[in-house]
Amino acid sequence: MNIEQFIRAEVLAQKAYPAEVMECRIKLDANESPYGLPAPLQERLFARIKDTALNRYPDAGAPMLRKRYGALCGVDENMVMTGNGSDELIQILCAAMARPGAGILIPTPTFVMYRIIALNCGMGVTEVRLDDAFDLDVAVMLDKAADESPALIFLSYPNSPTGNWFGEDRIRAILEASAGVVVVDEAYFNFSGKTFLPLLKQYDNLVILRTLSKVGYAALRIGFLLGAPELVRELNKVRLPYNMNALSQAAAGFFMDEQQAFSELIDKIVEEREILYAALQKIDGVNPYPSAANFIFFSCTLNVTHVYERLIRKGILIKPFIFPWSSRQFIRVTVGKREENEAFIEELKRVVAK
Repeated sequence: MNIEQFIRAEVLAQKAYPAEVMECRIKLDANESPYGLPAPLQERLFARIKDTALNRYPDAGAPMLRKRYGALCGVDENMVMTGNGSDELIQILCAAMARPGAGILIPTPTFVMYRIIALNCGMGVTEVRLDDAFDLDVAVMLDKAADESPALIFLSYPNSPTGNWFGEDRIRAILEASAGVVVVDEAYFNFSGKTFLPLLKQYDNLVILRTLSKVGYAALRIGFLLGAPELVRELNKVRLPYNMNALSQAAAGFFMDEQQAFSELIDKIVEEREILYAALQKIDGVNPYPSAANFIFFSCTLNVTHVYERLIRKGILIKPFIFPWSSRQFIRVTVGKREENEAFIEELKRVVAK
């Protein structure tokens, strides 16, 4: 059997996402929280989920969770959709809007799953390079939006992998000019504090994505989409009926009950981020960029593949970035625990010194 004759060309042209498992003692590559839940918090979570009926399907559409999250955000529950992580919500958006000839518009570099999922759904992808300050080149974005009428424009806020906010006025200009849906992905909202949520009722083409993966729930895959009721209604036709499992629904409700405890963990990460940033600034050949997320992006005068290989030999995993359009090379490092960050800094100093 020649399976390729039955697979769409755009799928055949892609490579599977490289989510390989690497052995390491310090994992600083995936923007996860370095902290497990403290024992008292974990005990309270286990008490919450222990009576979950594993023999029953979860609540379809997570109505109680949508109601609670909507109340937390100050919007009606019919403006909220839950997902198996943000990735599923991005997939739902693309699947619903992948009409023949439809495409997406994204800046680059940005979160890679926008491009991968759009291509998997048969959509075209137009990329516009960020400017030298890693902000949106709004003139080019507006030109592309006018010329190509993308169904979706994805904007990571703050941006991954660069860690910075795009100018709010630039995003507003895109919102006002776009005929399609503008998705502001606030995956790192908990570390930045900035949000486009107040504009949700002003712009019916605005969608906001949130996730709990960065604040300690990466294993549970919990995502939220907020948008106009009319859009959410149509997206629900694409969403699978039991897309969020019962344990994740219970854990998400627990997160909302324990905001103070989770905020303390988030505050620790923000504190460590600033210490790590200051340490990177002191290393010759390293230029870190200010971050509003739980990671730091920095350029390096050394070959970053060489840096990656040297660090992984010491059991430290980071994420290198090489862009064909840039003479600079970059590394993204997740903020870890104090001792993990210090170990990373010491090894990086050794690599740079040789």
